[in-house]
Amino acid sequence: MDIDFIYLLCLGLCLCYGDGEEKEELPRPSISAWPSSEVKRKSNVTLRCWTHFQNVIVSLGKLHNAGYQQELRSAGKEAEFHLINLQPEDAGGYFCAYRTAASHRWSGKSQHLQLVVTDGVGEGGGNPPRPSSSKLIFLTTFSCLSISLLFVSIYFIYRCTQQGSSHEEPPKSDTE
Repeated sequence: MDIDFIYLLCLGLCLCYGDGEEKEELPRPSISAWPSSEVKRKSNVTLRCWTHFQNVIVSLGKLHNAGYQQELRSAGKEAEFHLINLQPEDAGGYFCAYRTAASHRWSGKSQHLQLVVTDGVGEGGGNPPRPSSSKLIFLTTFSCLSISLLFVSIYFIYRCTQQGSSHEEPPKSDTE
């Protein structure tokens, strides 16, 4: 084989491989809040963005606020954005995206995380606290089991009363 042919073949394969890479989209990151996405006024929250690659530039944005943007380089596959002394105007939808050093293109946006900043007024003010999902699951399960037990008890009481009445002697007729 001619060396020029091999060189051209390798060059063509490299160019084709590069074209496919340019059109390939980066996987979307995910976002979460710690300790919770519902926090009191003047408290702190950490928004964590999880990416599919290490050491990337991660951008945190806010819905309906094109001017809000924070960027940092991830250490590993996650980036942490610390929001401190939160105020009601900090509430809203947050998302993140990232770019690798090799691609210079941004990934798609993560799903939106809705951050809620409550007033944090004394126990009597504001909205009543919502039960946590584990408490809600427990209460629902307990209620269903209680209702089921009630129906089973009623059924057995009914059956016992039916069997008790069938053991009685039939009434005597007047002809006897």
